[in-house]
Amino acid sequence: MSVVHLFAQDNTYNLMPVPQSLKANGSRCRVTKMFTIGVTGNAGDRVYKEASRALRRLDNRMGFFFTQGNITSKDTSLSATLLIEVKRPAALILHEDESYGLTSNTAQVKITANTDLGAIRALETLQQLLSVDDAGYYFPGVDIYDEPRFAWRGLLLDITLHWMPMDVVKRTLDAMAAVKMNVFHMHLTEDQMFGIESKVYPRLTTVGAEGNFYTQEDIKEIIAYADQRGIRVVPEFDVPGHCTAMLKAYPQLASVKRDYELQRYFGVFDPVLDVTKDYTYTFLDTLFTEMCKLFPDEYFHIGGDENTGKDWERSPDVKAYMQQKGMNTYQELQTEFISRLLPILKKNGKKMMGWDEILQPGVPHNIMIQSWRGTESLVEAAKKGYTSLLSTGYYIDLIQPTDFHYLVDPVPANTMLTTEQQKLIVGGEATMWTEHVTPETVDSRIWPRTAAIAERLWSAAAVKDVDDMYRRLDKINLYLEGLGTTQIKNKGMLMRRLANGYNTEALEVLVDVIEPLKMYERNEGDTMYTVFSPYTKIADVATPDQKVAREFRNTVAAYCLSKDKNIQQEIIEKLELWKNNDAAFKQLIKQSPILREAANLSANLALIANIGLQAVHYISTKTLLSATWKTNSLLATKKAKVQGGRCDLQVVTAIEQLINSAAPDNH
Repeated sequence: MSVVHLFAQDNTYNLMPVPQSLKANGSRCRVTKMFTIGVTGNAGDRVYKEASRALRRLDNRMGFFFTQGNITSKDTSLSATLLIEVKRPAALILHEDESYGLTSNTAQVKITANTDLGAIRALETLQQLLSVDDAGYYFPGVDIYDEPRFAWRGLLLDITLHWMPMDVVKRTLDAMAAVKMNVFHMHLTEDQMFGIESKVYPRLTTVGAEGNFYTQEDIKEIIAYADQRGIRVVPEFDVPGHCTAMLKAYPQLASVKRDYELQRYFGVFDPVLDVTKDYTYTFLDTLFTEMCKLFPDEYFHIGGDENTGKDWERSPDVKAYMQQKGMNTYQELQTEFISRLLPILKKNGKKMMGWDEILQPGVPHNIMIQSWRGTESLVEAAKKGYTSLLSTGYYIDLIQPTDFHYLVDPVPANTMLTTEQQKLIVGGEATMWTEHVTPETVDSRIWPRTAAIAERLWSAAAVKDVDDMYRRLDKINLYLEGLGTTQIKNKGMLMRRLANGYNTEALEVLVDVIEPLKMYERNEGDTMYTVFSPYTKIADVATPDQKVAREFRNTVAAYCLSKDKNIQQEIIEKLELWKNNDAAFKQLIKQSPILREAANLSANLALIANIGLQAVHYISTKTLLSATWKTNSLLATKKAKVQGGRCDLQVVTAIEQLINSAAPDNH
C-alpha cells in the first residue's frame, strides 16, 4: 500500500480537512441500493441520529431509494456495508477524544472510534470520499487514521449587528460539521441589540431588541442541533462595554446618566456599565445565572473588548471610587470587574473567557484569552500560563484572501514557546462580524474560506500547499452548497436583482474581477452605513478572493516567465472579454441605475484590458517600446486602482506585470 500525501499537487482525493494519515489500498467499495449501516459497541443516541442523517445525505446524492430507514440500536449487522464501532458516548467538552479510524475495501467500509464524536468526524470524511467512475458510485479503498491537531476549532457568528435567523444558524452548523469544526460562538449582545430572551429581565428584549431575538426555546433548539453534530455552543454576553442595548433597557446600570437609544451605526462607542455599584453585580449575577442554566457548555464568554474608558472618565462617582481604591488606570478598574465576575460564573460551574483586552496584571489565571488584536497577546498569555485561543488572522469579515487565513498558524514552526506553553494554545476561531452582511450574503463571507481555516486547525502543520488547498476548496464549495449553504446560488439571485432583469452577463463579467474593499475601508469613517442601510449593491454581490481574478494573476505570472503561446492565448481571450464588456455594462446601467456607482470600474477594466493586449503583443513580437508608453500605461493602471461602489479591481497588478514585462527598465 502506498502512502498518499494529500497536500501533493497530484492528489486525487478532495478531502478537507486533510487526515493525519491515509494509505490507498487500490480497492473500491461499491455503493448500491442495498447499502446499509450497522452500529456496534456503546454508541449512544448521537451516533444513531448522525448515521441516519448520513444515510439520507448519501441517498440524496445518489437517488437509490435505500431501503433502510432511521438507524437504531437494533441495526447491529456486522455485514452492513458501513459498520460503525464506537466505545462510548463523548462529553461535549474541550479536549474530548475526536480520533477515528476509517478503512474501506471491496467488501465493507468500517469506522472505529473511541467516542461518538470520532465516529461523527469519520462520517463527514466518508461523505467527502464518495467517488464516481463508469460503473457508478463507490468509496475508494483507504486506511485512514485521523485526529485533530487543535481541540478548539471555532466559528463566531455575530447576530446583533445584523440579525441572523434560525435558518442561517442551522445551515452554518451543518457546514461547520462538514469540515470538522466543533465550537459555535454566539455573539449575542451589542450596542445595536440584545439578542436573547431573558425571563428575569424581559426589558432586555422588549426594549433592547426591536422584535428580533432568540427565545430560550430557540436557544435550546440550536444547542440540540449543534450537539447532535458534535458542536459546542459558547455564548458571549459582552460587558462592560458594547452594552448600549442593555443600558437602554436598564439605564440605572450606566456610568453616565443620559437617554440611551439603540446604536444605529457600527464601531466603538463610549457607553459602559457602572462597575463601581453593587447593583450592577446583582444584575449580572441574576442574568448570568439564568443564561448559565440555558447554555450547557463549560465556557462562558464575557467580552471585555473595546471599552474606551471615556464614560468612566466622565463619571465623578467612578473617578472617586478609583481614587479610593488607589487605581491609576481604567484597565485596573476593568480587571477588578473581571475578578468580581469570576465567582458568579464559578458558582454556576462555568469557566470564563474574554477578548485579549482582559489580559492585564492581576487577572486570575483560570480564564481563557481570545487573541484578536495580534498574535503578541496569544504568546504573552501562553507564557503567563493562560489558556488561549487565536482569532487574529481569522477575521473572515475583512474580505482577505483564503491563502492569507490558511497560512496563519496558532503555533507556527518558528514559535519560541516551550512545549508546555504551546499546549496552552487550544486552537483558533474564525470570526464573522455582521456589520456588512445580511442573511442573504453572510454565507458568501463565511464559505468557502472558513473551510481552509478549519483545515489549518485540524490537519498537520505540514499541510500548507496553497495551490492544492485552492483546488480542493473548489470541490468543498460545491459540496457545502449541497448541504444548504447559499454562497453560490444567492450570487445569481443578487445579480438578477441588481441588473433588474434576467440577463446578467455583463454584470457577471465585472463582478468576477472585483472584490469589496478590505479591512474596515468599506465603512468610511464608520458613518457610511447604519443598521438600516441597503446591502443589495455591487459590493454585496462581489465576494472575497475571486477565483477568476486570482487565476488570471497566476496565469500572467506564469506567462511572464515562460512566454508560452498557449498561456498567451488564454490571456488574450480574457482581455478581449473585459475590453468589450464595458459597452454592454453601460447598457445595463440604463435599465438599472443602481449600477452607476460601478461605471468607473467597468470603464477602467476595459481601459487596462486594452493596455494588456498591447503589452502581450509587444511581448510576443519582442518590440522595443518607448518609455512614454510604459509611463502612460502605468498611469492608467494607477487610475484603475480607484474604488467604485466600495469595490476595487483585482486584476490591476497582473496588467502592471504585463506592462513591466513588455517594457522592462533595462530597455
